[in-house]
Amino acid sequence: MTFSPMNERDALLLNALTLAYIGDAVQSLYVRRRLAVAMDVKPHVLHTLASERVKASAQAALAEKWTERFTETELDVYRRGRNGSPHHKAKNQSAADYRKATGLEAVLGYLYLTGQQERLQQILDTDL
Repeated sequence: MTFSPMNERDALLLNALTLAYIGDAVQSLYVRRRLAVAMDVKPHVLHTLASERVKASAQAALAEKWTERFTETELDVYRRGRNGSPHHKAKNQSAADYRKATGLEAVLGYLYLTGQQERLQQILDTDL
């Protein structure tokens, strides 16, 4: 599946929660692919392992590792995502972790949409 990346200006005009929506899917697919290729286990086990890596507390921890290394643009996207107003509450997660996770997802969505695959992989590989 290929697509033409958006230019950075257009991507930055998207709502931060829209970027987070994309980033959540990108991280989920990335983690699922890595686990499926690395392990020969039943899908239920893969699901459990993937869920541990993409839950809000794990994403918040990853965000904390990266905020010091984000570029200025990435940090701006992170802050917009973190400070966005989601229409639902976090389930079984702290509000602070949920906000940090949303910020990270926004960055991942931004990087994916703008075609910055190498940078995206740097961040996602940190968690594995």
